[in-house]
Amino acid sequence: MSDRARGRAALWLLSLLASACASGGAIVRQALPPRLQVDFSLEGPAEPGAAGDGQGLWQGTGPIELTVEAAVLGALAHNRDLQVRRLTPEIQDAFAEIARGRYDPELFAGVQAGHERSVEVARSTGALFDVEGTELTSEVGVRQAFSTGTQAELSLSHSYSDSSRTPAQQRSRIGLSLTQALLRGLGPSVNLAAIEQADLEVQASRYELRGYAEALVAEAEIAYWRYVLALREIAIYEESLKLAQKQQQEIEQEIEVGTMAQTESAAACAEVAVRRQDLIDARSLVEQRRLRLLRLLGADLARPVAAVSEPTIEPAPIEDLDERLALAQRSRAEINEAALHLEERRLETVVTRDGLLPRLDVFVQLGKTGFAGDFGGSFRNLGEDKFDLLGGLSFSALLRNREAEGSHRGAVAAHRQAKLAVANLRQLVALEVRLAADEVERARQQIAASAATRVLQEKKVQVEQERFRVGESTALMLAQAQRDQLSSRIAEIRALVDYRAAMVQLCLAEGSLLERRGIRLGR
Repeated sequence: MSDRARGRAALWLLSLLASACASGGAIVRQALPPRLQVDFSLEGPAEPGAAGDGQGLWQGTGPIELTVEAAVLGALAHNRDLQVRRLTPEIQDAFAEIARGRYDPELFAGVQAGHERSVEVARSTGALFDVEGTELTSEVGVRQAFSTGTQAELSLSHSYSDSSRTPAQQRSRIGLSLTQALLRGLGPSVNLAAIEQADLEVQASRYELRGYAEALVAEAEIAYWRYVLALREIAIYEESLKLAQKQQQEIEQEIEVGTMAQTESAAACAEVAVRRQDLIDARSLVEQRRLRLLRLLGADLARPVAAVSEPTIEPAPIEDLDERLALAQRSRAEINEAALHLEERRLETVVTRDGLLPRLDVFVQLGKTGFAGDFGGSFRNLGEDKFDLLGGLSFSALLRNREAEGSHRGAVAAHRQAKLAVANLRQLVALEVRLAADEVERARQQIAASAATRVLQEKKVQVEQERFRVGESTALMLAQAQRDQLSSRIAEIRALVDYRAAMVQLCLAEGSLLERRGIRLGR
């Protein structure tokens, strides 16, 4: 082959490689949720060591004066489950880095030495003669895989040989090898799919962490208000017990002076016993809720807790339900996470579709060689018009590619399943928002209704006390009226706490709880 023919062949092969690389295309990206960071921080600094900063509470051994804000911050800063889950995005990011490492350039080098001593037969005379020789080869180079489906290798090698058969000679060679996939493995869309999937897993783990953090904030805030409710119930039960004991003493005095029948004593004693039972249960409930609250905050379970925040709130009706529904579709961590997993499944179909193709590669190897009797001369002679060129095609295909067909069929089904799961999740989220809004409205109406009931029950007790004083009622009827008043007082404070909890659940359902509490997550 003439030099011109070799040059034309080289240009043809290189142009073929370039066109194959260009035809690989870019990755088609779907509309995805915004990138999310997982550093939780407040909008505005808090004074160090204050009750509201969530940090000074864990110093010392005395009672914790806890506000609802400090409870939320303490949960974010010290909850042990959250501390464990915070490491998940970091682990997923490490897997993403591993996937990106596939396209890191590789440096290679090697040295090989050999010595030969043997006997050969001369072809002309048939006589035996001794042969002794030494050979030394070395090579260094770099190879790189590209997302276009190209494998490139650039190498520099040197060899030295000295034998009794031939004079010593040294050979240097610089070579370039390019291999381009034309069918299977062609283009960034398939070759970068694993990296894209790993990055999506990182983002999905961050949304999962956000969702857990939101649920934790909701749980901590509701646990705080439930603890407040239990404390208020204890105060009410203690007051009612004192009232029942006082009433019992008055009845005993009336019986002693003969102005009241002995039968009234039994009802008064029974009422004191019932109030004492209620107080025992209430104290146990406070202890249980204190322990659960401290567990959420990651604090010492032995420390007493003094709740500072008041549950009093001015309730307002929900008049922006449509906006809240739209916000939930954008902000809910579960929806965004599911959208990322849906994109992962789509990328998987790209990979499995590529596996259905046969392998067809085009390759070209081009080298320049220099020969000389010394080391330096072999490298200087690389500039001479001496080269080697090799090019061609390689093809391979399975007669039945059932493994790839099964993988692709499974990937397509998984993608359809993920798409249906996202649609189902969106409907479930809308249902949660509507149910949460309905619960807010119920709790809001109960605040006014329970307050009115408590006022009426107080009047009823006053009437019953007056009737009992003039002998028109019994101790049992008075105790029942006082018990109804007790229930109404507890129902009133419970309605306030239920409204607080319902508002927390509504914000959680719409995915805005962290932002509404002034907790910022970077995007």
